[in-house]
Amino acid sequence: MDIKEVDLREMASVIQSKVVLEVSSQVQSLLDSLETTTLDIAVTGEGGAGKSTFINAMLGIRDDDFGAAKTGVVETTASPTPYLHPHLPHVRLWDLPGIGTPSFQAKKYLQRVRFERYDFFIIVTSERFRENHAELARAVAAMGKRFYFVRSKVDQDLWATQQRRPSSFQEAQVLQEIESDCSRQLKREGLENPKVFLISSFHLHRFDFHRLKDTLAEELEGHKRHTLLLSFPSVTAAAVQKKKSSLRWHIWKKALLACFISALPGHPFYLNVPMLMKTLKNYQQHFGLDDASLETLAATVSKPSYELKNQVRSKFVGGLSEEAIQTVLRQSAICGQVAATALNSQFPFFNNLVAGAISFVAAYYLLHTALDSFAEDAQRVLERAYGLETVVQGSIGCPSLGFTCE
Repeated sequence: MDIKEVDLREMASVIQSKVVLEVSSQVQSLLDSLETTTLDIAVTGEGGAGKSTFINAMLGIRDDDFGAAKTGVVETTASPTPYLHPHLPHVRLWDLPGIGTPSFQAKKYLQRVRFERYDFFIIVTSERFRENHAELARAVAAMGKRFYFVRSKVDQDLWATQQRRPSSFQEAQVLQEIESDCSRQLKREGLENPKVFLISSFHLHRFDFHRLKDTLAEELEGHKRHTLLLSFPSVTAAAVQKKKSSLRWHIWKKALLACFISALPGHPFYLNVPMLMKTLKNYQQHFGLDDASLETLAATVSKPSYELKNQVRSKFVGGLSEEAIQTVLRQSAICGQVAATALNSQFPFFNNLVAGAISFVAAYYLLHTALDSFAEDAQRVLERAYGLETVVQGSIGCPSLGFTCE
């Protein structure tokens, strides 16, 4: 049975004007919700414990960078002070006033710092965990919030121990002693199974930073988990892969949005380029491949920045331009051209819908390919910076979409 031309025209009009607009609005809302998810992390402890330096390390900035938390050997925080993530403005690390006063009262302290606005608390000490730390943890738990203990400056402890007993020094044994002592102190104060992480803010790739990040991610849900994975520095190959996996999970939304943009009458293919270019720039920043992040990392590990920049080989970094993106999109769209021509010859009213499908394939392929290449670059940078042995997972190529390109 032949479909009447007038029916085809009406059907195409309804699909394009209503279904496309409604679904694209839903997809845009999903992306907006993902990109505006807030994450508020409270960092507290006694004065001089290294709270501010820890915050700066978590944000991937140096102590003397603009917008960094103020550091010092004495307490420098009089009231809760938020520090924004350099690339994710909805992520805030709060430097809270110290808790080392003799008259400390946990409940009043939490009310003063407005405990309800934080997603979780990190309690930092550079020496022994004391009664105040345990009291605060119990109060935080009673109010339905999670808390984590960070034992900072462990690199200094290791150095001091090695100086005292050079002949018998074993790093793993000293770290175990420190962790056991911290847990014993907290259990003595009535906390069962406390979560303690040994951290050096100047050497995040060592000790327990990766374990802290994994634990926080496991205990967060949905968009907040994704936001945390993007916001923390990736200092191990495993962290790079987890960040890539989290970003990959949302590629279809960007590709579907590109599809809908092209499916609307009068919306040419190239209108997707600004959205895709912004996405690629975000990927670059998330993996620490932008110039500012590479300069900071080079200074941290005391290596020339060019050594790290030479490890960045993705064509989407050095040549990130609208022209380059259009070239890749055109190459990716070849897969759908034959089908598009055949369908359009029979049903010309579906021209925009076919264009939308081609845009989906092209955008999906572009983002998958770019994400793989950025992750590979990030692992090469880490290997050069820290001397890590990394295994690059994934490859640059056409991802599985249920079709083949020949």
